[in-house]
Amino acid sequence: MTVPAVTTVRGYAVERPGGPVRIREYEPTPLGPLEVAVAVTHCGVCRTDVDMIDDAHGITGDPLVAGHEAVGVVQALGSAVDGTRLEVGQRVGVGAVAGSCFACEWCLSGRQYLCPDKDRTVTRGERGGFATQVRASDWRHVHPLPDAIGSAQAAPLLCAGATVFAPLLRHGVRPTDRVAVVGVGGLGHLAIQFLAKWGCHVTAISSTPEKAADAHRFGAHAFVAASEGLDRITDAFDFILSTATADLPWDAYLATLRPHGTLSVVGLPPGAISAHPLSLLPGEKKLVGGIPGSPTEIRQMLDFAARHGIRPEVESFPVARMDEALDHVRHGHARYRAVLEL
Repeated sequence: MTVPAVTTVRGYAVERPGGPVRIREYEPTPLGPLEVAVAVTHCGVCRTDVDMIDDAHGITGDPLVAGHEAVGVVQALGSAVDGTRLEVGQRVGVGAVAGSCFACEWCLSGRQYLCPDKDRTVTRGERGGFATQVRASDWRHVHPLPDAIGSAQAAPLLCAGATVFAPLLRHGVRPTDRVAVVGVGGLGHLAIQFLAKWGCHVTAISSTPEKAADAHRFGAHAFVAASEGLDRITDAFDFILSTATADLPWDAYLATLRPHGTLSVVGLPPGAISAHPLSLLPGEKKLVGGIPGSPTEIRQMLDFAARHGIRPEVESFPVARMDEALDHVRHGHARYRAVLEL
């Protein structure tokens, strides 16, 4: 494969919260010994990107080149990169975490996503994936992609796929479990697929009854319209994965769990997550958070997706229509992930 030389990087930046995209060119810094430069061909548009662009959490710096689901080909390798693992021209992905210290207790125990010094693509100013090149600060966070998964479909797996797959490993979800997925959206439509192929009995719960057919198509065995209430469901699930970005009746969802059940929240609701102690204590239930996975978990997720035919449903946009793609995600119109073609 022919790979263009490392020259001027063209980033697609926003210079004020919610502002339009502007092309911003800059010269890449010299490649560090552990760094990898990737020529981006596709990048997913995640809700987190939109929140960063809109400065929804008050932490965005200007200008911002967002994008943390980047797929492309290796353009250049630092002097200390393991050449048996990566090579120029190889198709790879770079997700939300592009580097970590590999020396702290979290990295040494395989939980690099908790590293206090991790390099997060989504908050890297001018170094995000909405650009002709993305830079990973450590090659161990660059993921070779299975041939079976196309680049446009691989991009959302790097964040959305990793976010919903990691809880299966961390919380010991078993093929015999009865599980529920709350929300049939960008995260939820992948969660349903993973859990169904994992062997679980899957119930999809959505505030949009019209999504019932899609939920069944993704592998759900049952569908519940949240608007009809959860009162009739008690002691039903071993595990619930909440992918919704809305405030939920948390006590009602905890009531649907069996004893020792887990409610894992990976969507970002706007308000506080609160639960009555009696929703948790008598049944020794757990309410936990979740973030995207370690390099090992991401590689396992990609392998599992390739083996079982799990793919995100994507809508592709040429980069010239980036503002349109952002609005598409901003207003909840994506079915089910938006991907930029660079």
